[in-house]
Amino acid sequence: MAGANVDVVIAGAGPTGLLLASELVLGGVRAVVIERRTEPDQALKAGGIGPLAAEALERRGLRDALDAEEAVALQAVKDMAKSLDAAGKAAPPRPIAGNFGGLFLIDQALQREPERRMRGVAQAPLERILAEHARSLGVEVWRGEAVESFEDTGAGVRVELRGPAGLRELDAAFLVGCDGARSLVRKQAGFDFPGTEPTLTGRQGVVELDHPERLLPLGWRRTATGMMAYGPRPGRLSVIELDGPPADRDAPLTAAEFEESLRRVSGADVRITTLRSGTRWTDSTRQASTYRRGRVLLAGDAAHIHSPFGGQGLNLGLVDAANLGWKLAATVRGDAPPGLLDTYTAERHPVAASVLDNTRAQLALMRPDPQTTALRQVMADLLSHFPDVNRHFGEMLSGVATRYDLGDDDPPVGTLAKDEPLTLADGRRERLYALMTKGDGLLVSPAPHSLPKAVRQARTVDGPSRLLRPDGCVAWTSASSKPLETALAPWF
Repeated sequence: MAGANVDVVIAGAGPTGLLLASELVLGGVRAVVIERRTEPDQALKAGGIGPLAAEALERRGLRDALDAEEAVALQAVKDMAKSLDAAGKAAPPRPIAGNFGGLFLIDQALQREPERRMRGVAQAPLERILAEHARSLGVEVWRGEAVESFEDTGAGVRVELRGPAGLRELDAAFLVGCDGARSLVRKQAGFDFPGTEPTLTGRQGVVELDHPERLLPLGWRRTATGMMAYGPRPGRLSVIELDGPPADRDAPLTAAEFEESLRRVSGADVRITTLRSGTRWTDSTRQASTYRRGRVLLAGDAAHIHSPFGGQGLNLGLVDAANLGWKLAATVRGDAPPGLLDTYTAERHPVAASVLDNTRAQLALMRPDPQTTALRQVMADLLSHFPDVNRHFGEMLSGVATRYDLGDDDPPVGTLAKDEPLTLADGRRERLYALMTKGDGLLVSPAPHSLPKAVRQARTVDGPSRLLRPDGCVAWTSASSKPLETALAPWF
């Protein structure tokens, strides 16, 4: 945009904002991330990321960083279990898999693609990995600044920032709100945010206890008054009471309040001696009807909020960023096909709507009453005795069943491709994701093709041909009902 200081302003330096900024820079545009916090938030949040989010990072060369952090986390889990094993109740950590409503019965070995799994990388180290990645690409993160207000002029967005030096203005082509559940961007831009009110109070934190062995076994369990989990990471404690939302969610969570909730739900005589960090959460569930209004867009929790049941939040937000980044970059560059940016809402809104529904359903399996106990047993029987049911729930929670409607009946088209080995025409062995680190589209094919500038070709020895968008979505195969040229046009 003529006269713009930057191409895109992103409000919020959480995982979604950092990945989006990195994708934009790979696409050749200047993105600035505005973050009111002067340091990364260390509060206890998500304990892992789903397979699609992990794959979005692996496509950008971050597999080794995820592997290293996951190894550290797994060792910490093993050490915690060993330290508590005197009572013989601290079972070894299970392979990372999903749960539905606290029923840890989803068997990774039963999944169609068991190698596509959750990653045991918590949010704080994930943000560090993403910040280092963004920094290596030249992303600018302005900490200690906050978006105060903005105006969509139709030709661009004028953003007013407040920082240590007071107010200043920044002109951009687009503004993206990645500023969380209480998004200022969403509110000021006039997005609606319909949904359901909270019905529970969740408390979580990192604690020290006087008798941790009294909370064994590690992991989630349902009690007569709620749900709770101790571990499997050192000191991690979560307690859920289904007695309505907190009176004041923003008030600091004290050790006394957390301990009272823990004793009510666990029934154990245990005390919190140290509260290292603590937060409250609820099951408030809402979604913006659209993710774009003019030159203002939303991603992550700014666009949709839900309870953390099933560990789906980070997966959802990071794949939002992967989907939006290359489309917005092409729009800013001026070489996007007509309507490309509108496919962001069209593709990602139904995915989030499904997550909102399944988190509400999970809550229905948690209530402490005899009817819910019977329902849980029926559900447990289905998951345990019917592999197709187990796979259905596994794919729903992991997101690997995601398929965008690209108007092609060929089953792979619209899905997000997993990593796999390839044999190239020159005899080299290479992995698919290793060919996607630069953020281009990719055609995998044994035959030469004339392609747009934004699409690279990997010549293979043999096998079917596939066109992959920068976000890993399969846009065409040699079994598709349309020719390659027709499939290229809507994206490149």
